[in-house]
Amino acid sequence: MIAVTGANGLLGSFIIRKLLQEEKSFVAIKRAGSDTTLLDDVAEKIQWRTADILNPLSLSDALQDCTHVIHSAAIVSFNPHRANEVLEINAVGTRNVVNVCFEQNIKRLVHISSVSALGRQKDQTLIQEDNKWVDNPLNSVYANSKYKAELEIFRGQEEGLNTVIVNPSVILAPADWNRSSAKLFKYAWHQRPFYIDAFLNYVDVRDVATCTYHLLQSHHQAERFIVNAGHISFKNFFEKTSHKFDVNPPSMKLSKSVVKALAKVEKFRSWFTRSEPLISRETAQLVGTKFLYDNKKIKKNLNFEFQTLDNTLEWCCEYYNKKFNSKK
Repeated sequence: MIAVTGANGLLGSFIIRKLLQEEKSFVAIKRAGSDTTLLDDVAEKIQWRTADILNPLSLSDALQDCTHVIHSAAIVSFNPHRANEVLEINAVGTRNVVNVCFEQNIKRLVHISSVSALGRQKDQTLIQEDNKWVDNPLNSVYANSKYKAELEIFRGQEEGLNTVIVNPSVILAPADWNRSSAKLFKYAWHQRPFYIDAFLNYVDVRDVATCTYHLLQSHHQAERFIVNAGHISFKNFFEKTSHKFDVNPPSMKLSKSVVKALAKVEKFRSWFTRSEPLISRETAQLVGTKFLYDNKKIKKNLNFEFQTLDNTLEWCCEYYNKKFNSKK
């Protein structure tokens, strides 16, 4: 039986849907009081178990009778006020998952990481799975937390646990547009005037769920797999998205110096309001860069083809048009 941590989250919910489609036996793990509305339409088909990855005892109980684990529980935040929380949940939480997998004799662990865990050095344009992490200012607290989480996975593998790591880029999906990458759609919808000179590496959430499922079933272990459909400039991304919303796209490019200044203002605002910054230090570092996360390995090993960006945007924008069009 398969256990999925963070099953109520965006990616976790699509992984659950994939397991239902494949008619696999599974349990969905969530924290007490978590919102499960993303899976309301299939609620009767789901066996929920409550656990906190920061509480090994509860996690041990939740993994009883399981043989495989997909670890997707994590937190994405660039708010400096939440730095310790990000490190604890992503790194310490993963350590606990690995330890409990040993305790429960789990046969295989698939860890959902991020391309940010691969690190990025100055002037680098192509990043592959064997990219070496180097501590530098280009790496955010979130990236550092995901890198440390991967170290726990590597440690588990060395001690005899069968593992594989999935490294998705920015995940696109129809979701709450006040959170994570869905904010890109909200930005376009409200016809914000500015864009930055940088590139977005993206992937459809359905593709991440499918790749995760196939890697769970595969013979690969002690490996990473970048899951990235491609890259596009933010200017072109907003042009495509705005066209589907029938609104005007951003037309004014922000210089790097302006973005840096705005990021500093946002840092203080988010610190005092405890909200996510609209523009972060990481955003400023993107300006003027063009880099690609190489997807050749996943495509070759799984004989996999990604959704086209047009298909993904059509799917996402249709959702937002139906949800908000009457309010425009």
